[in-house]
Amino acid sequence: MAIDGGNQQLAADSVPFARSYQLEALEKALKGNTIVFLETGSGKTLVAIMLLRSYAHLLRKPSPFIAVFLVPTVVLVTQQGEAIAMHTDLKVGKYYGELGVDYWDVATWKHEMDEHEVLVMTPAILHAALSHRFLNIDWIKVLIFDECHNARGNHFYARIMREFYARRLNENALHLPRIFGMTASPIKAKSLCSATDYWKQIRQLENLMNSKVFTCESESVIAQCIPFSTPKVKIYKHLDVPCDSVEGIASDLKRLIEKHELSLKGISSSVAKSATKRLSKLCSTFMFCLTELGVWLAIQAAETLSCEVNIVFPWLKLDVSGDKVVRDFSLDALKVFYAFVPLGPQGSNLYDVKAKLNSGYVTSKVVCLVDTLLEYREIKDLRCIVFVERIITAIVIRNLLNELLPDVTGWRTEYTAGNTSKLQSQSRKEQNKIVDEFRKGTVNIIIATSMLEEGLDVQRCNLVIRFDPSATVCSFIQSRGRARMQDSDFVLMVKSGDTATLNRVENYLASGDIMRKECLSHASLPCEPLDSKLNSEEYYEVESTGAIVTLSSSVSLLHFYCSRLPSDCYYKPYPRCVVDKELKICTLHLPRSCPIQTITVHGNTKILKQLACLEACRKLHQVSALTDNLVPDIVREAADAEEFGYKPPYMEEQVQYSPPELVGYHGNESERLYYCYLLELQQEFNYTVQPQDIVLAVRMRLESDVETLNFDLDVDRGKLIVHVKYIGSITLTTELVFLCQMFQTTVFKHLFHNNINELHEDHGKSYAWSDCVPFDYLLLPTQGSRQHLLIDWNCINSFLFQKNSLCDMHECCSSPKGHGHLVHTKNGLLCTCLLENSLVNTPHNGSMYCITGTLGGLYGNSFLRLKDGESVTYKEYYEKRHGIKLHFENETLLNGRRIFTVQNFLQRCRNEKAKEPSNASCELPPELCTIIMSPISISTFYSFSFLPSVMHRIESLLLASNLKRMHMDLCTINVDIPTIRVLEAITTKKCQEKLHLESLETLGDSFLKYTAGQHVFKMYQKEHEGLLSIRKEKIIANATLCKLGCDCKIPGFIRNEPFDPKTWIIPGDNSANHGLEEELLSSRKVYVKGSRKLKSKVIADVVEALIGAFLSAGGESAALSFMAWLGINVDFVSVPYTRPFPVNPEAHVNVRYVESLLNYRFRDASYLVEALTHGSYMLPEIPRCYQRLEFLGDSVLDYVITVHLYDKYPGLSPGLLTDLRSASVNNDCYAQSAVKAGLHKHILHASQELHRHIIETVHDTEETPLVSTFGWESEITFPKVLGDVIESLAGAVFVDSGYNKEIVFRSISPLLEPMITPETLRLHPVRELTELCQKKHFTFKNPIFIRENGVSFVEVEVEANGIVHKESRSASDKSTAKRLACKAVLKSLKNRIAVV
Repeated sequence: MAIDGGNQQLAADSVPFARSYQLEALEKALKGNTIVFLETGSGKTLVAIMLLRSYAHLLRKPSPFIAVFLVPTVVLVTQQGEAIAMHTDLKVGKYYGELGVDYWDVATWKHEMDEHEVLVMTPAILHAALSHRFLNIDWIKVLIFDECHNARGNHFYARIMREFYARRLNENALHLPRIFGMTASPIKAKSLCSATDYWKQIRQLENLMNSKVFTCESESVIAQCIPFSTPKVKIYKHLDVPCDSVEGIASDLKRLIEKHELSLKGISSSVAKSATKRLSKLCSTFMFCLTELGVWLAIQAAETLSCEVNIVFPWLKLDVSGDKVVRDFSLDALKVFYAFVPLGPQGSNLYDVKAKLNSGYVTSKVVCLVDTLLEYREIKDLRCIVFVERIITAIVIRNLLNELLPDVTGWRTEYTAGNTSKLQSQSRKEQNKIVDEFRKGTVNIIIATSMLEEGLDVQRCNLVIRFDPSATVCSFIQSRGRARMQDSDFVLMVKSGDTATLNRVENYLASGDIMRKECLSHASLPCEPLDSKLNSEEYYEVESTGAIVTLSSSVSLLHFYCSRLPSDCYYKPYPRCVVDKELKICTLHLPRSCPIQTITVHGNTKILKQLACLEACRKLHQVSALTDNLVPDIVREAADAEEFGYKPPYMEEQVQYSPPELVGYHGNESERLYYCYLLELQQEFNYTVQPQDIVLAVRMRLESDVETLNFDLDVDRGKLIVHVKYIGSITLTTELVFLCQMFQTTVFKHLFHNNINELHEDHGKSYAWSDCVPFDYLLLPTQGSRQHLLIDWNCINSFLFQKNSLCDMHECCSSPKGHGHLVHTKNGLLCTCLLENSLVNTPHNGSMYCITGTLGGLYGNSFLRLKDGESVTYKEYYEKRHGIKLHFENETLLNGRRIFTVQNFLQRCRNEKAKEPSNASCELPPELCTIIMSPISISTFYSFSFLPSVMHRIESLLLASNLKRMHMDLCTINVDIPTIRVLEAITTKKCQEKLHLESLETLGDSFLKYTAGQHVFKMYQKEHEGLLSIRKEKIIANATLCKLGCDCKIPGFIRNEPFDPKTWIIPGDNSANHGLEEELLSSRKVYVKGSRKLKSKVIADVVEALIGAFLSAGGESAALSFMAWLGINVDFVSVPYTRPFPVNPEAHVNVRYVESLLNYRFRDASYLVEALTHGSYMLPEIPRCYQRLEFLGDSVLDYVITVHLYDKYPGLSPGLLTDLRSASVNNDCYAQSAVKAGLHKHILHASQELHRHIIETVHDTEETPLVSTFGWESEITFPKVLGDVIESLAGAVFVDSGYNKEIVFRSISPLLEPMITPETLRLHPVRELTELCQKKHFTFKNPIFIRENGVSFVEVEVEANGIVHKESRSASDKSTAKRLACKAVLKSLKNRIAVV
């Protein structure tokens, strides 16, 4: 069917299984706004889905329009979203509070609109999005209201229609959404007296929704398609609990309240007030359980609430002391109940329930419920929902049924309690889990509050029991509709003689027909226009965006704004109203971190607070504390900071650069100029083989600090020192260049492969001349002394031995030593002079050996002693072991040494070898040897085995040099940063070298925080600490540093993997494809030799380390210059710090005493007052607390202490500096220092809880004297305020001294004495345990965390060599408990290791 939908032609897109009344409802909905009034289970959601299908062509992307499906509870978001996704091809988004939608901005909502076509959400989310103008009502094509009977009063359904839809309707907007409502009852009220009353309520709903109600003529139409449950009234005879028991318990509970209220003295008034209110609520709850359920279930209530005091009244959040008072009251109440049950709650089983009834332990109502359930025990697959009014009723009945029923019926019972105006007893995850188990049948009975009345779809539910009567018609109809199975029952429990309830039930049963009749009889009556409430309710609208805040929403918006201001566990900022009803004046006091302090308004006393809040919102927007979308500035800044990272998203695949100094030139020149550098190899140990110096010849002259370079290699027997020295230039013909390339290629391939067969396969390729080699540098052997050094051309020609048949020229010669004579080899008859200093291969085993000479006196018939002690001749050995017969056993044997292997000699912590392996040298018969290269000494091979590591270090230095010059090309500061320092900064710990970035990263991180903190502190003098922290984070966040690093091409220079000699490219080798791509960076050329994956944090760490490198070598100006090159521009100009208040400092703090502690005289002592003022201290003359100064002092102290450690211990390993900083710069360390200096006595605050915590801390400190400033060595939990004050004092001194950090260090460091040194450093127990487990391969299981009654319990378990070490500790916070547990496990492990 096709109908006109305004400017659009809409066609109904139904589903084949739709029923006739559903198709009729769809037709109505396509023609106009419609409320579908059908019984629960009749398929209203399917009508909504068919409506969405009909609008789908207007919603599919790239359409800018969306459909919104509103549901009243979070549970229904998932259920309805999945139903839409199943029956349409539309993209569905699901939204609820736990996703953090309160903090979303315009960009986030736009992304959701771009990605989805149907948005399923709770109405509060849509209302907020429309109010802030993140969404616009004109963008919505279809707006669906599930359970639309909720659209009454101040419900968000009603507010959406009044504040947004009606307003646009009155403006004659062209694009308004199609409204579609769904309900099982269009009224939400108690039973009404007449049909007129019913119609009046229905009419109000129609007008509010601007929609007409569609329904069927009678229930019978629907009954043909779906089953209806059978209503059954269950009458029970009420028996009162014995009066003396009730009065006695009530009296005892009253005395308990008085007793525990006395224990509330000494804690803060707010905590005491909350605890008193909670005690009253608990007493009321216990009395309710006693009279309605019986003393037995009252005992269960007391047991439950003594453990879970937050479950019934979770909005009454208390601190640890308040929780303890309430818990103690519950435990004492339990004893009272036990006194009236002599046997206690033991012996609970089905057969003594009647006995308990007779004894007054349970009420007849409870017995009736049990009896009713047992009537259905024969049902094979029971699914029952029992509706109760109170959460505590649901809990104790769940407990009761789980005690009684499993042994008799096997049924399992759970409870659910959802949202009310103040309650949230279960998380969404817990609720969904219970409902899923109910659907699957693993849960048979759910004891539920009203939250399950709306929308729960369980097709197999076959029994619903109303333990407590329905409060409204809607509640009655919806709870009845939960029973979906054929022949299901709807049982209503009614007390005998309760005629009012019985009459109400009868009215409820008849209400459906009355409502249907009234809807049908008025179907032709059009809706009346609804005046927008905004016309009568004052509101504020932002002109630029259209965002609005009304009287109704202003209170929640102001509280939300205050909740985002800085706070701690002792102070929560909130607006405070003072109303003078006589003068009709309201004064609103805002927190001191708010830019506006007071608001005063006049008006109607009923709405004075709302008027004040609306005016506050208006002024907060005018000073930009609320954005143009009327959200707190800190929320916007936090969203901006989160999005500030790398855009587009960071890609881990990053290029890897090679320096141009080592890359080959492509030209046809007949001669080439090379710059020569002597690589002096100096052994720091004794060894039979001495290294020989090598000449490095490159086409470009290197940087000056690379030309004179020294570094160490950790070789097998000790340390090898490499000296690099420039010795001049040389010009070589292309033929000589080719000769040198072939020589070094041959040598390296022998060293790398040690496999003669592979070398023969590759041999032919090596001699093909090509001018296109990736790395055009030469490594040449030398001869002579360092004073008269010559290139050893004979050695370079050695690889031509076989090719040129040099053996023909040496059939016989006279050796200077007189040892020259002919011997038989695989090459033929040769002189021994060609064998000495040669590389040979023994084909029988494929091995290669360096021949160092002949072994006079050893021949084939000489004896060889084997490992087992047997002596055989060499001739016998070779025949027995290798099946080779020696034909020339009288020829002298050769001394052969196995060829060296190439390793990573840059790796730290290499294991030194005391001696060579036994098979390193051997005696070789000449006739088994094939000469490969000659003459070439063992020293040459020995030296060349180190060269890959040497060249890797030089290549890395050249990379660092190029990175440094990229910055220096654009830098005006004439400071030379050592290249080795830059190399340290671009080398990560993963490279496993002695040189890595950790120390420089620590230094750079502290300087970056110092500069960024100082920058935002000066630039934004009116902003609170929360905003400053976000602005600072935008500058220093890893995502920001990664983005800036990538923009400057830093990733290509980073070294993040250990050197692998196997991947080293042999210079001059063109046998493999090693193509390099040229890339221009700024004005410099580099080469891309491949790619690798780098985590974004690695890049951020390197950026921080580079800042540290420039800082350590060139000072703050050099570091700032490098930061500016990166794109981090911070203002270091001393901007005057304007004082926000005139104050008499001496009237508030002991200025002279604190100055004497700090050894500093303040120019303006008001800084000192600010630094010592906690947020809870609300005096008008001190409108600012210490948070801003603490923010500044935190970064200043961090920096000056880090620099102090870096300068004082220059030889520290990188990791040790980081550990020293972590141990020295932490809140617990500062807090200990504050206590030792007595600063806690000078803090201005008005928090009784903070006072109590400080007193406890001081007492504990006196009991266990502090011997160091290790925060983590103490078992005391310090109030964070104590550490904050040290930082705020540092900030105060810093600002007052004209931003002089040296004065800050001189003032604060004495308070921190004794400072931690490398000798006194102790690792944090958590880290120490982790590292010990990694080193010893122990199993460190995940710690178990439990929090009960305000106390955190942590269990740490380590399995070491089959023995389990398990310790549990408790503390007021989780981190302290974990630290103490790890410390105990460490002690146990160390004791065990010491014994073993």
